[in-house]
Amino acid sequence: MPRKKAPKDIDPEFDINPFKTKIVIKGKNLSDKQKVFLDLSMDENTKIIFVSGPAGATKTYMAVFSALRHLQKNEELDLLYVRTAIESADKGLGALPGSLEEKINPYMAPLEDKLEEMLPKGSGIKSELLKYGRIQAMPINFLRGASWFNKVVVADESQNFSFRELVTMTTRIGENTKLFVCGDMMQSDIGSRSGFSDMFNLFNDPVSKEKGIHCFKFNENDIFRSEILKYIITKLKTYKK
Repeated sequence: MPRKKAPKDIDPEFDINPFKTKIVIKGKNLSDKQKVFLDLSMDENTKIIFVSGPAGATKTYMAVFSALRHLQKNEELDLLYVRTAIESADKGLGALPGSLEEKINPYMAPLEDKLEEMLPKGSGIKSELLKYGRIQAMPINFLRGASWFNKVVVADESQNFSFRELVTMTTRIGENTKLFVCGDMMQSDIGSRSGFSDMFNLFNDPVSKEKGIHCFKFNENDIFRSEILKYIITKLKTYKK
């Protein structure tokens, strides 16, 4: 979806238009590991980061936080959020009615949560970014044939992408684009068809780093959601069926 043009009657005092939205991110104390990730993500030589980690380890949070920082620095950049339509349940709810935008809205919930957490309430920043197309969402099965320029792409729940889908996604990357591929190897809803682990391991080597492709791992010690979740993840790692 292309950016919408700003209406002519915008009050210049607010300095809001589709190419110059003032983005303010709420402050938060980052851990040492999160700071390492942020430094890596903001490096102009970094093109792709495969981000692995368990639930609650701030994979999506740090990817979206980094993306907003890039949008702060460069008003030409847009944020694209990519997910699969795979549901995280043993039984799905069936096909969703409505337009493509209406169908993808439920899958945008994690991004909406992060934006609510990071952007000041009542500032109108989120609605302006969405209104003028600086933040968009797209299911992965609509990416073939696309070319990404001047974008920061956050691919979420990537453990639910097949290897072929990951190939399609990573080969969309063009000039002035960064790609965050976030996945949890413990939680794939497509079982052995998941290609995230294979793709992560494929690019986890020194030559890929030299090319700007990095693999970053969070673990249970990086979980901020709750102490009980740390225990659950640690316990699950010992489970053998």
